[in-house]
Amino acid sequence: MAWLKKLVGAAIVLGGVGAIAGWALSAPVRLDADTLAKLAPGDATKGKRIFFAGGCSSCHARPGAEGQARLELAGGLELKTPFGTFVPPNISQDARDGIGAWTVQDLANAMMKGVSPSGEHFYPAFPYSSYARMKSQDIADLYAFMKTLPAVSGKAPDNALSFPFNIRRGIGLWKWLYLSPEPVVALPDGTPEQVLAGRYLAEGPGHCGECHTPRDLAGGLKKGEWLAGAVAAEGSGVVPNITSGQGGIGGWSAADIANYLETGFTPEFDSVGGAMVEVQKNMAELPAEDREAIAAYLKAIPPHPNGYPARRPAG
Repeated sequence: MAWLKKLVGAAIVLGGVGAIAGWALSAPVRLDADTLAKLAPGDATKGKRIFFAGGCSSCHARPGAEGQARLELAGGLELKTPFGTFVPPNISQDARDGIGAWTVQDLANAMMKGVSPSGEHFYPAFPYSSYARMKSQDIADLYAFMKTLPAVSGKAPDNALSFPFNIRRGIGLWKWLYLSPEPVVALPDGTPEQVLAGRYLAEGPGHCGECHTPRDLAGGLKKGEWLAGAVAAEGSGVVPNITSGQGGIGGWSAADIANYLETGFTPEFDSVGGAMVEVQKNMAELPAEDREAIAAYLKAIPPHPNGYPARRPAG
């Protein structure tokens, strides 16, 4: 039976080595010192644009907030998903319950690496896998704008997740698979600047792919079906295909798309519905050239058939 003892011993050693490797690979990784050192003082005026492009109030304002109340970032919205219920936290300027004590470096690490000031992984319900494509200076500008917003006391409730999704350390392995600063859609040399600007807004701060792209079993985006539409993370509806493929918006002109982002009306005079209502409110705050750039990008990307089972779209 000596061979059996050797086999068991080898299995234990390999298991131990695998556990150590997994622990090392899953460790939170922050931005490098050189990147952080290049953060110049932010411009709050420019940061306001990034705030709305990034949709911060859509998740972090109180549920149902309207008008100026959308700038009170108390959190508390419940996002019910197959992985459990995620609750966006208070990101107001309250130093105890919000992020008022954060530095600009803290915000950059949170948005581009998904790492908290205390060194924990954030769950990717916070769309840092898109924010990772942002320019660090845009985050500095966003930080400056957020410093002008009100402090709101009160912590949001905790997430309600079941095992194994409640183990944050495992998110480090997820990041190895899905977190990248590289653009999703490769555009050829000579691509118009407007399309490149739209790619940055849609793939980065606008995080369009987080809802409009189908996901695999691990919750990662299927980039080969980029913006092809997806089963909604919440409820039983679907998020529409926004490519020019079958079932998508190929019949919309760039002007139609830009108008929809500004007014909420489709070319058929239907109105925006569902979770897109809050997104459209944010898009309406952007300069017209930003909406036009996003529209140009959506007309330029590869077409895909619907990325969800055939069903009637919600809303």
